[in-house]
Amino acid sequence: MFKNYFKTAIRSLLRNKGYSLLNIMGLAVGMASTILILLWVGNEVGMDRFFSKIDRLYIMNNRDNFSGQLQAWNSTPKILGPTIKQNYPDVEDMSRFGNNNFLFTIGDKKITESGGYVDSSFFKLFDFPIVKGNTANAFNGVDKIVLTESFAKTLFGDTDPIGKTVKVDSSDIFTVSAIMKDLPANTTFRFKYLMPWTYRAKINDDDKYWGNNSIQTFVLLKEGAKLSTFNQKVRDITINHTKGNDNSTTQVFAFPIRDKYLYNKSENGKYVAGNLVTVRMFSIIAGLILLIACINFMNLSTARSEKRAKEVGVRKVVGARKGALVIQFMLESIILSFISFLIALLLVVIVLPFFNDLVGKKLAIRYGNFIFWGLSLLFIVFTGILAGSYPAFFLSSFSPVKVLKGTFKKANSKINPRSVLVVIQFTFAIVLIISTIIISQQMHYIQNRDRGYNQDALVFSDMSGDIPKKYPLIRQELLNSGAVTSVTKTMSPITQQYSDGWGFSWPGSVKEDEKLDFTRFSSDAQFVKTMGVKLLQGRDIDIYQYPTDSASILLTESAVKAMRLSNPVGSVVKGDGQDWRVVGIVKDFIIASPTEKVSPMMVLGPHSWFTTIHYRLNPARPVADNLKTIENIFKKYNSAYPFQYNFVDAEYAQKFVSIERTSKLTTLFSALTIIISCLGLFGLAAYMAEVRTKEIGVRKVLGASITSITTLLSKDFLRLVIVALLIAVPIAWYASHQWLLNFQYRIGVPVWAFVLAGVLSILIAILTVGFLSLRAAKANPTKSLRSE
Repeated sequence: MFKNYFKTAIRSLLRNKGYSLLNIMGLAVGMASTILILLWVGNEVGMDRFFSKIDRLYIMNNRDNFSGQLQAWNSTPKILGPTIKQNYPDVEDMSRFGNNNFLFTIGDKKITESGGYVDSSFFKLFDFPIVKGNTANAFNGVDKIVLTESFAKTLFGDTDPIGKTVKVDSSDIFTVSAIMKDLPANTTFRFKYLMPWTYRAKINDDDKYWGNNSIQTFVLLKEGAKLSTFNQKVRDITINHTKGNDNSTTQVFAFPIRDKYLYNKSENGKYVAGNLVTVRMFSIIAGLILLIACINFMNLSTARSEKRAKEVGVRKVVGARKGALVIQFMLESIILSFISFLIALLLVVIVLPFFNDLVGKKLAIRYGNFIFWGLSLLFIVFTGILAGSYPAFFLSSFSPVKVLKGTFKKANSKINPRSVLVVIQFTFAIVLIISTIIISQQMHYIQNRDRGYNQDALVFSDMSGDIPKKYPLIRQELLNSGAVTSVTKTMSPITQQYSDGWGFSWPGSVKEDEKLDFTRFSSDAQFVKTMGVKLLQGRDIDIYQYPTDSASILLTESAVKAMRLSNPVGSVVKGDGQDWRVVGIVKDFIIASPTEKVSPMMVLGPHSWFTTIHYRLNPARPVADNLKTIENIFKKYNSAYPFQYNFVDAEYAQKFVSIERTSKLTTLFSALTIIISCLGLFGLAAYMAEVRTKEIGVRKVLGASITSITTLLSKDFLRLVIVALLIAVPIAWYASHQWLLNFQYRIGVPVWAFVLAGVLSILIAILTVGFLSLRAAKANPTKSLRSE
């Protein structure tokens, strides 16, 4: 029986090649788009969830009230991990992770890479695959190091790296103890190598200060341990260890690692959906694209009802039951779905490399995985049933008597389910068009936000190797070279925030002000000139002209406002164990996220710490000449390290990678949605023109103009698009408004975006339907009326 159904289905598809091709291509594009999105969604949802002990893995977090808001963050003191392991029996093990960046030297080869300090138990918590070596003793010495596979190849080529040595930071020799596979795409860890935490202590980079939140602490709870119970026990650990000293009010809690990536937004001291919002949005888009492709199938199938009606009537007369007809039509749909899936898979293979570049990931289809093929089969059947359900029941419901008499309901009814489906289809398309416009405008808005400083010709380099101790010589020679106009050293690049702090006091401050959180920056001299910030009051820090400026401070205008200082210059600010004298006020500038409000900031003098040199290139000389001169100076005083530099404008652009990716993805899938919708509209319009051929001929014989006939054939479709627009507008407004709430610095929902989307959707419909309508209107009426 099913063999007969299959043969009938194949014959029907071959008999209507044009219709079949249109349906197959529409479904294929829809399925390919859905597969691509689901690959990305699967990667996002699976982030850091592949560890075997994931149900017992947690990251330690802090919670405290700052500037009137309860905040949560996951950087912790270095001492927290060992204290928890020693004093809390619920903890089976722990490991800390701290970022580092070192120079690796093998012969003449010098490479700077980023890695991490970890405790010896790291691989007990996180079972990353090991290629060579043994994780049990990978860190049993202060001079042991674990490399990723690609970094090992970069250092040692194709030779076996186990047991080989490499010079780190031009001073210490490390032995390679293990090689691990390169990090997968679905992890938030970023490192090329791992060093034992004991090495950090060796170079005096470890401390037991409970106020230094600078690393991440991970814990593995014992089997049966309850998170709520553990959090209750560990909540006041920082408070208890700072009594009589800092008197911290910071609470500590553990949060599941499996949720760390998706729930990464702090709101009232709790983690809520952050990245999950984007994942949900694109999951909905995937569903909508597939649904639109299926609606195409439904519309085209039911539009052909007149051609299939007599077939259904005859089959019913000779005894076919409705159920058998439903199965036949559903089988046709599933066969189409299967063919479409094969084409979709081919499309995915072709575009996946480009898609990976777009999303910044290494997504791949695991062809050898039986789960993939099982899910693919379900996907094919689901799509076939979804697309074919309505046509199957619609076509099989025809009354044989009415069909054979020619009195069944015609395809050109003004209101029918096909009209509803077209409205639904274009509603989704218009919502995506509006969303794309608003995302693009929000991105443009934050990209063009006043940064507060001048990025042109501003460059920075890390203070590695001998640079810190030879900085005065380097600085003076840079200024004398003519390659730069000014130089300053800072605690971080101006594009990144390394530090913030609280507990400051000043004349007129109250107890509550100690909980004001200030972003911290630093400078030795020429900060205003080098960065190009605007000086509002006072002067710049300059320890070379004013030796006492080592304890001086600049405040931003937001800091002055938060501190309620009427005459800030000359005021003394107490904090960090130091009395800081305010020498100047500068305009706010962006150092953290450009999507958020600028926090109050203090630029501290040289009593603070430094990691970065900023220098402004001389605009009167070619950039290449400037950089060559600077490179020679750096090599003269820091010969063991390669000269590396970063342009500030390029680094600042990296802050927009995420929203640019969202904008590009939304634009791409909006375009695909429109294309799929137009395919369906094109096919439907072609069929409507076909079934009204005789009507058009009669109208032309009676004197109707081409314009009137074109308008007659197009207006019904335009009405549907206008109805879709009216439905889409409130949906798009609500969705856009909710998305924009994720940004502190945001645009309003622009009215013109809805107008533009409406005009675009109507133009697209006119171009799609108008061509067919015009062709039908120009047809020779003698051909259509020859049989009359």
